[in-house]
Amino acid sequence: MTRKGILGKKVGMTQVFTENGELIPVTVVEATPNVVLQVKSAESDGYNAIQLGYQDKREVLSNKPEQGHVAKANTTPKRFIREIRDVELGDYKVADEVKVDIFQAGDIVDVTGTTKGHGYQGNIKKDGQRRGPMTHGSRYHRVPGSMGAIINRVFPGKKLPGRMGNKRVTIENLQIVRADVENNVLLIKGNVPGANKSLVEVKSAIRPPRPKHTDGK
Repeated sequence: MTRKGILGKKVGMTQVFTENGELIPVTVVEATPNVVLQVKSAESDGYNAIQLGYQDKREVLSNKPEQGHVAKANTTPKRFIREIRDVELGDYKVADEVKVDIFQAGDIVDVTGTTKGHGYQGNIKKDGQRRGPMTHGSRYHRVPGSMGAIINRVFPGKKLPGRMGNKRVTIENLQIVRADVENNVLLIKGNVPGANKSLVEVKSAIRPPRPKHTDGK
């Protein structure tokens, strides 16, 4: 299955109305034209992919290898570089621009981003566990509880305090509500991972939902 994708920046959330008056919450993703920095083929690299670059950065912030790499595409160093695999290689060549018009309203996509970081948190906030009694001599308030049934051993998978968030997460099967080519913006139904101004990848869904039967079965 061939895929397509684009890199962008999460702007925030808003809402739009359909023609029949239905309100839809959407996430606004700004995706100015991406530049194809490299084309990889199965013959030379073992798999088909294109490497996209998004958001310019100053040359002083990039090293010589980075500058030499983007020079092949006649562009400036990029802040966000990712690969889109399983593309139709005949549609792309180095230095091409990829715009939001590769998607249309109704397309199903997977969106990948880095979730908000919450630092070091306890098991109640991090894992949604319930606290213990706060009175009547209880010594179990917000602690994780028993460490296990065996002395000097904690069972693997035990939920304990630790770092919360700041993980790479993909939300699958989100719907494109609108692709605004004039403003380089995608409106995606629902929420996507990450804080506002964070960088995201929008790719055609790898496991799109099956169509529903119309015969009632």
